[in-house]
Amino acid sequence: MGGLDVARGLAVLGMFGAHLGDTGELGWDPDTWSALVDGRSSTLFATLAGVSIALLSGGSAPAAGRELAAARTRILVRAAWVFAIGGLLELLDTDIAVILGVYAALFVLALPFLRWPPPRLLLAAGVVAVAAPPLVVAAAQLISAHGDEDVALASLLVTGSYPAAVWLAFVLVGLAVGRLDLQAVRVRTALVAAGAAAAVVGYGGGWLSARMLGAGPYEGIESGFGSNPGTWDAAWFAGAEPHSGTTFEVVGSTGVALAVIGVCLVVADLLPRVVYPLASVGALALTVYSAQIVAIRALDAGDDSWGLWAAFTLTALLLASVWRWRLGRGPLERLLTWSSRRAAGT
Repeated sequence: MGGLDVARGLAVLGMFGAHLGDTGELGWDPDTWSALVDGRSSTLFATLAGVSIALLSGGSAPAAGRELAAARTRILVRAAWVFAIGGLLELLDTDIAVILGVYAALFVLALPFLRWPPPRLLLAAGVVAVAAPPLVVAAAQLISAHGDEDVALASLLVTGSYPAAVWLAFVLVGLAVGRLDLQAVRVRTALVAAGAAAAVVGYGGGWLSARMLGAGPYEGIESGFGSNPGTWDAAWFAGAEPHSGTTFEVVGSTGVALAVIGVCLVVADLLPRVVYPLASVGALALTVYSAQIVAIRALDAGDDSWGLWAAFTLTALLLASVWRWRLGRGPLERLLTWSSRRAAGT
C-alpha cells in the first residue's frame, strides 16, 4: 500500500536525521523542530512493523489454520534474516544503535497476537505502555546486580536502547491498525484524530509530570537501571523525552505515528507521483537503512551535519526511485520475501 510505504520512507529518512543531524531539544522555536525526528522516527518504524505483520497474516481478515501457520513461518524467517542483518551492521562498530535486532525480536513477540481483534490489541498495548516501564526497571536492576546487562537477550528485551518489552506496545498498535480497512475514509480520519489526541495526552502528561517534579529534563527509565533492586524514583517515569521509555513517551510517540500513517495514506492516494521517491525509500526500507549504516561507516560520517543528512537523503530518494522503477523490490526485500515464502511453502 502506497501510503504505508510513504510513512515507512519518512521513518527511514527521519532516522537518517537522528544519525547524522544535530537534533538538539525540541521547543516552540521553529529552529528546533528538526528534533521531531529524534525518537519518533524509530517508533514510527516499529509501529509500521506491526502493520506489516498484520498484512502478512491476512490484513483485515486474520489468517487461520494452515494459512496462519504459513504466516507465522514467514514472519519467523523474516525475523531471523533481520536479526542476522542487524548483527552484521553492528559489527561495523558505528556509534548508531542499530534497531534491527529489536525489530526482529518484536516480530517474534507479536506471534501470539496474530488472531486478536483490534480492540483487544489496543487494550494490550495500553497495558504494556503502563506496566512495562516499571517492570523493565525492576528487571534491569536485577540484571545489573548480577552483571548480566550485556547479555544479548537481556539487552534486546530490557537494557538496550530499544527495550523490546516496552516497544511491544508500538507493534501491538500497528497490528491493530493493520487489521482495519485502511482504504476507508473513516479509518484514516480516526487514525489522524486518535493519533493527535494520544500525542496531546502523552506529551502533555509528560510535560505536566516533569513540571510537578521540578527541573528536568528527565532521562527516563534507563536512569534507574543501575540502582539497587527495589529502589524507586518517580523521576524515572516522568517526562516524555525521546527514547526515555516512559508511559508518556510511549503514548505520545504512538500518537504521532498514527497521525503520520493516516496522513500518508491520504497523501499517497492524492499525489502518487509526487510522493513516489519517498514511497520508494519506504518500499526498500531494509535495504536503504542497511546501506545508510554501511555508508556512514565507510565515510566515517558522524559530524552531526544537516548538510550531510541532506546529501544522504537526496541520494536515497534518487537511487531508491531508480531501483524501484527498473527492478522493483530491493535486494534485501527480495531475499526476505523469497526465503520466507519458500520456507512456508507458499
